[in-house]
Amino acid sequence: MTDDIDQSTARMAAFYGRRKGKPLRKGQANVMETLLPKLALDLETPAPERIEDLFEDPVRDVWMESGFGGGEHLIALAEANPDIGFIAAEPFLNGMAKALQVLDGRPDLCRRIRLHHADAVPLLDWLPDASLGRFYLLYPDPWRKARHWKRRFVGPDNMTRIARVLRSGGQFRFASDWAHYVDWTLQRVAPDPRFCWTAQSADHWRRPWAGWPGTRYEAKALREGRVPAYLDFSRV
Repeated sequence: MTDDIDQSTARMAAFYGRRKGKPLRKGQANVMETLLPKLALDLETPAPERIEDLFEDPVRDVWMESGFGGGEHLIALAEANPDIGFIAAEPFLNGMAKALQVLDGRPDLCRRIRLHHADAVPLLDWLPDASLGRFYLLYPDPWRKARHWKRRFVGPDNMTRIARVLRSGGQFRFASDWAHYVDWTLQRVAPDPRFCWTAQSADHWRRPWAGWPGTRYEAKALREGRVPAYLDFSRV
């Protein structure tokens, strides 16, 4: 079976994957109850016309991360970019709790971060057109079995969602340690007239972006001998 059979099969607008792992420790449970409600986006109400108005501090742009794991990249990015607002989705309970424990002691970051404890698809649908300057999809589940390829986040429906919310010149950044998923993404995004792959040489996709803090998924991939790739596409 080849991936060609899935070219026209859209990923269902549903979440695939685990929602929770080990039982939460007391501190993790506490921040889920106390801090998450303060940072959570309410998708039952319309998004503001200016998405920057979601944040307590003034921001010059808004970036989004889908599936932030334990929040290592999200928090490092927020620390390094004090004039950017961040929207991030993570359906996995333990990952959300881990990130919240770090944010609990950082009111400066909390003023510029808003979270969605569920799949990113409804959040993308909620956002206004051309409201984001950057969208990160880092080490998504590769769904290695051919019968599961249709579950991959990169597909026609979600690329349409990402294209809609990115402003002209905005960036779609993708990282993965699974070569087949990297090829899959290139085959679907590089020919898309709404996007332009920005790589000028092999080093541009072999090396992480400037200021890259690394993630635990990347560290695991390197320990197991897999080589990550970093793709950057610009919204036309």
